[in-house]
Amino acid sequence: MQYTHLGRSGLIVSRLVLGTMNFGTETSEAASHAIMDRAHEHGINFVDTANVYGTRPGEEPTEEIIGRWFAAGGGRRERTVLATKVYLPTGEWPNESHLSALNIRRAADASLQRLRTDHIDLLQMHHIDRSTPWEEIFEAFAVLRQQGKVLYFGSSNFAGWHLAQAQEAARDRHFLGLVSEQSRYNLMTRWAELEVLPAARHYGTGVIPWGPLNGGVLAGVLSKLRAGGAARGSTGRSAVALAEHRDAIEAYEKLCAAIGEQPAHVGLAWLLAQDGVTGPIIGPRTVEQLDGALRALQLTLDDDTLAELDRIFPPPAPNGARPAPEAYAW
Repeated sequence: MQYTHLGRSGLIVSRLVLGTMNFGTETSEAASHAIMDRAHEHGINFVDTANVYGTRPGEEPTEEIIGRWFAAGGGRRERTVLATKVYLPTGEWPNESHLSALNIRRAADASLQRLRTDHIDLLQMHHIDRSTPWEEIFEAFAVLRQQGKVLYFGSSNFAGWHLAQAQEAARDRHFLGLVSEQSRYNLMTRWAELEVLPAARHYGTGVIPWGPLNGGVLAGVLSKLRAGGAARGSTGRSAVALAEHRDAIEAYEKLCAAIGEQPAHVGLAWLLAQDGVTGPIIGPRTVEQLDGALRALQLTLDDDTLAELDRIFPPPAPNGARPAPEAYAW
């Protein structure tokens, strides 16, 4: 396993992040526990969840599944860097969503209870809260840290200027601020390169890409369909992306075949090669899928391959001349 610091912090995390959104939804508790056990066998120590995963009717709360895994002992909690999130609604009453000091406190305590632990390593804002001042948010975070309930704080789905706002507000309070930003980022969705990645690099905030294979579209969807198999990237919103970008996806899969690598592994390896990326979130539904993802850590894409990927999936540049954020200047 490869490890790195999470942003500018001293916290050391694996370069693949185990995402748990499927736990309790598409993956049973027993299978979820097997995946987490295998992740530790591979040296993956970074586990990401959220207080809203598995909370729809007929699902099992993901945090509770993880909590029962921790309760089995054997050093599971001690070897895990645990990340969860706060913001999205957990009920229908006021103050059961967003980032008021009241909801932050209640949500953190509820997550601790479900996760059966005395602290959260990384608490992430699931979304920007445009109605709560940063002074209130960081004061609530400081209390949690003083109580020993949360060690580090991060964000998710922030714009670059939101990261700047947050970090400057934290600096005014002499607070460490955000050590990570969880952002949608993959070969087909590269707008984070315009401002989010430059801002994160400037402030020493580690970037954790979610959706690294764009809903399965970058996982060899065309090859799987031609082989007559089921392909995750051929349904729902992914089907729209497939229809709109079929030529590019065809070229991508041909490139992967030419270098003898699976498309999913190339997509993850490309993210691992990007400056400022801590590690992508992988969301395996089976142990076999988890095992396969490890290939990305062994894969080094040469300059020619990286250039061809840029040709197939061009980086965003408003003026087309310079890399972001200088693309905005003349």
